[in-house]
This record gives sequence, C-alpha cells and structure tokens, in this order.
Amino acid sequence: MQHWIIDADINPLPAWLEAMPKAKFLRRDQVASISDGRQGVVWCRLRSGESLDSIVESVFACARGKPLILLCDEPEESLTMNALSAGAAGCCNTNAAPEVLKQVALVVSNGGLWVGRSLLQRLVGSTSRVLGERVERLPRDDWSPLLSERETQVARLVAGGASNKEIAEQLAITERTVKAHLTAIFEKLSLRDRLQLSLRINGLSL
Repeated sequence: MQHWIIDADINPLPAWLEAMPKAKFLRRDQVASISDGRQGVVWCRLRSGESLDSIVESVFACARGKPLILLCDEPEESLTMNALSAGAAGCCNTNAAPEVLKQVALVVSNGGLWVGRSLLQRLVGSTSRVLGERVERLPRDDWSPLLSERETQVARLVAGGASNKEIAEQLAITERTVKAHLTAIFEKLSLRDRLQLSLRINGLSL
C-alpha cells in the first residue's frame, strides 16, 4: 500500500518511518504528485496553532478519492468532526505509536472511519439516547423499501461497522461488488458517505 505523508516541511517522525517505511514525504506545495491512479492512504499533519481551513482546499482536494487521515498535533473531538465533514477518513495523534498508525491505515483502506475511542463512545451514547427518546416518532425502516434485498444487507452491515472486505466475505461477493452496491445505496438514499448511511440506518435524521 502506498502512503503519502504531507507536512509543512519534510521531517518525518521516527514512528512514521517505522509504520510506513516506503511512504513518500511531501511538502504542502508538492501535493499535486499524489493525484496519480495508485491506491493508498494520504496523511496530512495539522501543526499546533494551524486551522483546518488552511489545508482543506489545498490538500483534501488532491487526495482525489484516496482516504485521508489528519495527523493532529493537538487532537480534539471538535476538530475530528470538522475533518470528517470536510471529507477526511479520520484523525489521529501526530505522535501515535507505529502499531496504531498501521491499524488506522488498515481501517481506512477498507472503507472505514477512524475517530478515536472516546469520540466513538460519545457518539454511540448520544445515538442511543436519541433513539430512546424518539423511537416512537422516527420510522425505523423507512429506507429499506428503496433498496434491493442485497443492497439492504450491505447497508445493515455498513451500519454495524463492517469494512468492505468483511462485507464481501460475509456475503460471498467481491469487494468491487460491495463498492458498486454502496454507490447505488448512496444515490438511492441521497447520502454522501458511510457515516451518513450509518446514522440513517440507526434511525437518526440527517
């Protein structure tokens, strides 16, 4: 798997080198070189004191469909949520251990999102509370009549946190077929990504 790591200067941390020994390190003025057809993961460091807006247009657009992870010197839950809204596949600490970086890469390369344990627990808790309060008013299955039987299976698995690879294995289909089903699901339900799909399937209005 190819990795591109983008920073204000080319000075890789030891953990990055250990986790991704063949990564390409780029300055932000070199991001155009990641717009080739190769698959992989794009990592972009957000240094202390920088705003997310300063890199969204210049870096996020150049990822061109590749999953992008924000490496944050000062990670915060609000920053993670804003990064996801901008199109990132997640955030992790700039100084994360090599084994964590490898796990992040595995998750996002399989179509998942990396948001960190504390934020995930908070989101799940909020979702459960909202569902408990609104279960009588929210239709729980208003989306499935819009999908085929196989698309419904894929949607439920995504909502349960399964990656494309795991879905393919469970349904005995190829990952390419899973991606085709997801494209159709997003179009039929007018959704943008897996996060919105998960919220819809779990009964939250968007």
